[in-house]
Amino acid sequence: MKVKNKANKKSFFKKIFIKICRLLDYEIIDQGNFYLPVTNQHINDDLSKIGKRSLTMPMGKVQITRPIKSLTIILRTCASVNMLTQSKKRLFDQEKSEYTLRSLNSIIKSINYAKELFNNINLELIIVDHNSEKKVIDKIKSILSDQFFKSKFVSLNVDDFKKDINPVNEKKEKVIFNQISNMSNIYQSLLLARESEDLVYFVEDDYIHSIQAFKEMVLTYEKLSSMLKTELILCPTDYPYLYGEIENTKVLLGDKWHWRSVKETLCTFLMSKEMVIKYWEELTSMCKFEHYPFEKPLHNIYEKEYCFTPIPSLAIHLTNINSVFGLSPNIDWKKNWDESELK
Repeated sequence: MKVKNKANKKSFFKKIFIKICRLLDYEIIDQGNFYLPVTNQHINDDLSKIGKRSLTMPMGKVQITRPIKSLTIILRTCASVNMLTQSKKRLFDQEKSEYTLRSLNSIIKSINYAKELFNNINLELIIVDHNSEKKVIDKIKSILSDQFFKSKFVSLNVDDFKKDINPVNEKKEKVIFNQISNMSNIYQSLLLARESEDLVYFVEDDYIHSIQAFKEMVLTYEKLSSMLKTELILCPTDYPYLYGEIENTKVLLGDKWHWRSVKETLCTFLMSKEMVIKYWEELTSMCKFEHYPFEKPLHNIYEKEYCFTPIPSLAIHLTNINSVFGLSPNIDWKKNWDESELK
């Protein structure tokens, strides 16, 4: 009887202690079974809560002071052009339309994986397409029609932007039409970004995303921007060319991935509308003059602002096998490709 009374008393005091911890917003953990009684979770559950807190064991809690209101994904597609400025074959040796559709499918699968998260913030997926075949466009529209989030399809008119593009690039060479199309598509995407509410993810149609990509990016943006007290840029791809030299970098812990600071990316990245407006002249300069490297204006921004990429990569850039700008290290490329196939 005494043993039972002691157990009841212990249980009573434990419940009172847990209630006090809830009131004081403290978290405790039972290290015997990795149970968190305050939130009724286990250590391997998703412990972060969008807009409120980031919790990573055993690092503790970060209070979110910069909650995300919305995410606008702008996917630039052109299924008719295999490679922008070269004639090499891509990894897996498929038609460009296959990469376009798999890129879209990987994005949608990653969004659906984070569906509960996106119930709390606004989400829209916009396709800005140039010159894809009708059957590809019909397929894209069919895929978008059966989703829980808002979407929009925009057909690019290059003539709306061509007059603003310098026909001679930084190398004193004539700008090819494929590049003019690319620059026009970026400009159209930036104009759409100005109409967004908060975060904007600019992405090309040859990136295959892991299923965790968007959940990790959104939660990490909230965490790091709250910690650093500033807006920042995220790129989901761990580019191999950034390991070619020994450089100083900062490594921070996102929600579940490590993220390192970088000074260069390609033209797939996530930033806030506030940042787009702040650096409007620099960003639109990519659309008016072909720099060398093309992304030079982005790199100039990264000298002033934080840009982070994940380790390991959350997305792979499907260029040719020998490209240092493409295939991220320590990733199962074939697995990512297979999982992005349309069923």
